[in-house]
Amino acid sequence: MNQTPKVAVIGSNSFTGASFVEHALGRGAQVIGISRSPEPHRALLPYRWAGRDQGFQFHELDINHHLDEIDALLKAERPTHVVNLAAQSMVAESWVNPEHWFQTNVVSTVKLHDRLRRYDFLDRYVHVTTPEVYGSVEGFIKEDAPFNPSTPYAVSRAASDMSLRTYFAAYGFPVVFTRAANVYGAGQPLYRIIPRTLLFMRLGRKLQLHGGGVSRRSFVHGRDVADATWRVMTQGVLGETYHISTDEVVSIRQAVERMCALAGAPFADSVEVVGERLGKDSLYALDSAKLREVLGWRPEITLDAGLRDCLEWVDRFLPELRELPFDYAHKP
Repeated sequence: MNQTPKVAVIGSNSFTGASFVEHALGRGAQVIGISRSPEPHRALLPYRWAGRDQGFQFHELDINHHLDEIDALLKAERPTHVVNLAAQSMVAESWVNPEHWFQTNVVSTVKLHDRLRRYDFLDRYVHVTTPEVYGSVEGFIKEDAPFNPSTPYAVSRAASDMSLRTYFAAYGFPVVFTRAANVYGAGQPLYRIIPRTLLFMRLGRKLQLHGGGVSRRSFVHGRDVADATWRVMTQGVLGETYHISTDEVVSIRQAVERMCALAGAPFADSVEVVGERLGKDSLYALDSAKLREVLGWRPEITLDAGLRDCLEWVDRFLPELRELPFDYAHKP
């Protein structure tokens, strides 16, 4: 494409959102960030600590409560691309108040899509969704795998995805989908397994390892995901879904053991095994051949290198991180 994209990132405070903002700014794009909460501490915003925030504007707006304001902002700014990462995203907590997940991930999101489909200035809409829609799988699955969601969160995301399929078929809405494996990296919220583990090791606190960490995951670094999302946004085929994943699958326990070795903390002294979470899927293994073959993407950051990067980030911001909330705080 010839023009420099003007990108609206809905959910820019999320880890994947903030990582994409940093990448897009590095590409010379103008970026409009939209999130329902104020920007968090700069330690959680890669574009802030990297000093790469020129050309960025932030707006505190919630798709549940400020849809008219978001609509007016987008009509005034006329972004060529919208990347949507706004969602209630915690899996276990979705069992407690499932209606909150359906309100945000289905009702409000579909209302947003019905506004976006009327824009004559929108080239691409990137819907960042989740492999949770597939449920637990065996082997590496492709983008056409059937949906088999097993939690309220996963059902809500599948419903939104299916709605968008009808918008693409009926209106030619310029949507592309991404589904990433377990994203991690420096700047991730502290309730996620990798930053939490490394921070707790530095603080001498024990990590609770649900189910003994037998679930297997393919961890993919946030910078690699941002690069993939940019490629899908600028070059992806409309209506298509692209998996973002590495080929390395490890158990959560194995990942924690690697972090223990990296931080010099004995596993037995650092971890407490507790019960498994309800509805937790045992494996996400995504075949990312389409993204690699069609758009030329390759993951550049190995898990070991990424874990070192995360530990360096924890050490750099340790005084600030130890004062931030460690646990997820639900906001309807």
